[in-house]
Amino acid sequence: MATYCLTVARLQLALGHGVRRLHVSAAYRAKAKVSMSRFEPTSFVNYEKLRSNVDIVQKRLNRPLTLSEKIVYGHLDDPHNQDIDRGRTYLRLRPDRVAMQDATAQMAMLQFISSGLPKVAVPSTIHCDHLIEAQIGGEKDLARAKEINLEVYNFLSSAGAKYGVGFWKPGSGIIHQIILENYAYPGVMLIGTDSHTPNGGGLGAICIGVGGADAVDVMAGIPWELKCPKVIGVKLTGTLSGWTSPKDVILKVAGILTVKGGTGAIVEYHGPGVDSISCTGMATICNMGAEIGATTSVFPYNHRMRTYLEKTGRGDIAVLADEYSHLLVPDEGCQYDQVIEINLDELKPHINGPFTPDLAHPVADVGSTAEKNGWPLEVKVGLIGSCTNSSYEDMGRAASVAKQALDKGLKCKAQFTVTPGSEQIRATIERDGYSKILGDVGGVVLANACGPCIGQWDRRDVKKGEKNTIVTSFNRNFTARNDANPATHAFVTSPEIVTALAIAGTLNFNPETDYLTASNGEKFKLDPPNGDELPARDFDPGQDTYQHPPPDGQTLRVDVSPQSNRLQLLEPFDKWSGGDLEGMKVLIKVKGKCTTDHISAAGPWLKFRGHLDNISNNMLIGAVNSENDAINKIKNYLTGEYGGVPDVARHYKANGVSWVVVGDDNYGEGSSREHAALEPRHLGGRAIIVKSFARIHETNLKKQGLLPLTFTNPSDYDKIRPDDHISIKGLKTFAPGKSLSALVKHSDGSEETLELNHSFNETQIEWFKAGSALNRMKELQH
Repeated sequence: MATYCLTVARLQLALGHGVRRLHVSAAYRAKAKVSMSRFEPTSFVNYEKLRSNVDIVQKRLNRPLTLSEKIVYGHLDDPHNQDIDRGRTYLRLRPDRVAMQDATAQMAMLQFISSGLPKVAVPSTIHCDHLIEAQIGGEKDLARAKEINLEVYNFLSSAGAKYGVGFWKPGSGIIHQIILENYAYPGVMLIGTDSHTPNGGGLGAICIGVGGADAVDVMAGIPWELKCPKVIGVKLTGTLSGWTSPKDVILKVAGILTVKGGTGAIVEYHGPGVDSISCTGMATICNMGAEIGATTSVFPYNHRMRTYLEKTGRGDIAVLADEYSHLLVPDEGCQYDQVIEINLDELKPHINGPFTPDLAHPVADVGSTAEKNGWPLEVKVGLIGSCTNSSYEDMGRAASVAKQALDKGLKCKAQFTVTPGSEQIRATIERDGYSKILGDVGGVVLANACGPCIGQWDRRDVKKGEKNTIVTSFNRNFTARNDANPATHAFVTSPEIVTALAIAGTLNFNPETDYLTASNGEKFKLDPPNGDELPARDFDPGQDTYQHPPPDGQTLRVDVSPQSNRLQLLEPFDKWSGGDLEGMKVLIKVKGKCTTDHISAAGPWLKFRGHLDNISNNMLIGAVNSENDAINKIKNYLTGEYGGVPDVARHYKANGVSWVVVGDDNYGEGSSREHAALEPRHLGGRAIIVKSFARIHETNLKKQGLLPLTFTNPSDYDKIRPDDHISIKGLKTFAPGKSLSALVKHSDGSEETLELNHSFNETQIEWFKAGSALNRMKELQH
């Protein structure tokens, strides 16, 4: 800031004190460009482009804009002519950068290699965080992961070097924390190959989770398409205090909107209550917005963001953001499609679960609710950290609770694990004593990685099938997600509540009112947690874990062994035949919730994320078959025998039989993993017909040349039988807004025709005809 003020003073001397400040600011901007990050000194923050586009759109629409609209429309490829209608039209956008975690980066980079392009067109990064299994503790687990995943890490490192992509080595931290610390800033548009990319909204950015094929579009310099999002406004009043934390805001919102209430919308927080939330707290709220199906979430620029930028070495961006602050907040009088109001003064600590992140309970009530429902009261494990809650403030608040227990001679009754969000957080909490407190109370500090949050957890304290309860500060708690045990009841809450429940050892404990017994028999109550928003001293960066790409990597080689069981070069999918899809079998009619975890499980399967054929052996093995309520047990109608879903799909494909999947509501919710779309395509699937889709999964299916279709009448789901043959009619005249139909032939000889809707636009129809978006990209190169 001092440099800026000195420069302004000199400009005023040169230009005269009568010069208006606006002109001084313009002169300063012309003189000094600000880099997007310290790792990319030649890529600059471009608020002038954002301003120009917003001005063009505002004149066209002639109305006040929400913050979401300013940033999204500010990145339009053609702001003069783009058709803009919230919830209806598709926007062609130019995001500023791309980020990929290692599990999804494998397929994204394999697709980019297939494109034949020499280098990425926008700043891009790879983050190694998903392949590190929690087993013993941070250092040993990291060393083991480096050895086991050496082939994959070498591939990602060399591919990054060759194609101009920055590479964050294993141990650097979780992608979303690294982005917040280094790459997110107010007004930037970033897409990331992980569903929790919206974490960056805590720093006033529009950060959207996508599949790898979308990332390839942006890295290739092609405009990226997004259905024009609606905007849900969440007005915050009052002030956070006591045991209530930022996590409770999103736990409450999830309870209101449910897992699909945010689909097709950006959730925009505003109101006087915003200023009581730290920058990393805002990131927590945006992160878990993925659990309500939102496109992304965002907060307006304020002093909390400015302070965070300064503390993370980006004061120059803060100065620039101050100048352009009118672009980084909503216009007065802007209209939201829906408004939710939350009074932070009245908000109580929440805990959500089990088995779904939108089943919200006040902490005060969860014990009695658990007793009523037969959920295990004993807390077996408390887990804090993850990309949602692993900031310096989170760890400080948890440590303040732990310190009170230690002072009374207590330790955790439950097992307790701590996952730092980044190497910078790990080093800083170690320096400042938080790690020691959390360790002394019984915690095991895990590697700077996703770990148990995504199922990378070698859990050994309970047997598979044993009913038990865990509490976490994670974002997602689907069946078997954390430990592959479908009987584990997982609840999500704030780190401080996790810590309190781990100390008490039971769900039936409300730290606001209930007492613990000290080692000397004395009864005591925990005081509300406290923790510094940011360290008093600067952050300790810890070890250097970043690999810069060389200026020119064209001579470098990226080798993939044909014998590898971890990596496999991609073969193009077949083109559309030109006619209707006739006589397809129903592979499985899925009953109930079917997330991307059900379609393409994580955990031990993560090792195959770069090998399409091998990972396809997990396709839909977690989905419930409506015919028999069984998991991974379907009838093969060519043999009459029952088998696993991938086995039957492979048998159909080998015999030239195409198939469809029939599903329920919000099909494909959860992770952004495009493998849930690649695997059905690879094993011979042609269409997925459901009541409704989650946004990312629907797009991923389109990208791979599949037909994601929805029943016009949702009750038609009940008309489909497991032994039906289905033909998709109307493909010769396939067009945006024009429905298709399914001719359903039953085994008793009867037939019926069902109307099917789709959301394809003209570009997406070209993907289908070409066989995939990647095939279409190659066609356009010739």
